[in-house]
Amino acid sequence: VDLSGPEKNRLPETETRDQPKNVPLNIVITGESCSGKSTFVNAFRGIDNRDEKAAPTGTTETTMEVNPYPHPNHPNVTFWDLPGIGTTKFPADKYMKHVGFEKFDFFIIVSSDRFKENDVRLAKEIQRMEKKFYFVRSKIDNSMRDEERTQRDFNKERSLKKIKDNCLQEQGLKSPQVFLVSSFDLQLYDFHLLEETLERELPEHKRDAFLFAMPNISREIINKKKKALHSKIKYFATLSSAVAGVLIPGLSIAVDIGLLVGVVKQYVYKFGLDIKSLQSLANRAGVPLKELKEATISPLTVFAQSPNQITLKAVEEGTRFIPIFGIPTAMALSYITTYRGLNTFLDMLAEDAHRVFKKAMGLKPPM
Repeated sequence: VDLSGPEKNRLPETETRDQPKNVPLNIVITGESCSGKSTFVNAFRGIDNRDEKAAPTGTTETTMEVNPYPHPNHPNVTFWDLPGIGTTKFPADKYMKHVGFEKFDFFIIVSSDRFKENDVRLAKEIQRMEKKFYFVRSKIDNSMRDEERTQRDFNKERSLKKIKDNCLQEQGLKSPQVFLVSSFDLQLYDFHLLEETLERELPEHKRDAFLFAMPNISREIINKKKKALHSKIKYFATLSSAVAGVLIPGLSIAVDIGLLVGVVKQYVYKFGLDIKSLQSLANRAGVPLKELKEATISPLTVFAQSPNQITLKAVEEGTRFIPIFGIPTAMALSYITTYRGLNTFLDMLAEDAHRVFKKAMGLKPPM
């Protein structure tokens, strides 16, 4: 869905005050140098490593400062790529003070091998501050390929368990949560478990902000987004109804059109169906952008061709000036029209998101 124009990088102003665009969420990605932190940051934000806004990656330590990376569609959600703990410039004994840990919501400690003494020391400091942390064992796709090449009786589940068990061997942490992740294939391994855990353990007022920042790596995430967006439809329908009670010719239709367009834009961004998000997905999945765009349809075109919606708006406009019963009738019709319209658009865009997901994953080479 092409939303190009002067407002293409902004979410519409029809958000309510309690919606997730105004809730800040600060997520730390940290760990030892060269562990894949920056690639994980980019994957979490749904962008390719080659994107101009991507966190720089490389085979040497590329993160030398505390770098914020806002989500491209949800700038209230910021991923902080921190320097590797224990590097020459940032020794472990000065690391906590340097990065200012108190301002962050939760911490993801990344390692491409076993978690080392510095990682555990960092985890204990986070625990002391009574904040949440999660261990992510990165580059698991590479490890599994090595296991398959070197084991005569290779068993995927057994190898994954062995890798997880070895991550924190003899490090003195009780029952830590460890998630096995491939940043290039988030739909594989434990990323869905990480997503579910983070969503469950976040404060309630920050869960939607986190959910909408998630890339569409599963049908479950798309359905969760749809459910969260559906819960706000009554608010917009009530707003439309209130405007319908004002005796100014044409005002209700003008406001409703603006409201519908603004809310549909929200849906497009939150389902990752805008052109930039589709292009990033195409790059990551190795799928032509054209094929992803062909999996989507324009809800605004369908609305313009919907006789039921047009008829209801015409009736609403005509009944507003009928004595006594006109205003209540117009308000009720406006509520119904907006509610039905947004439900229709939400269903359509959720289906678009499912089709795009299927297209991207279906054409992606199997691991």
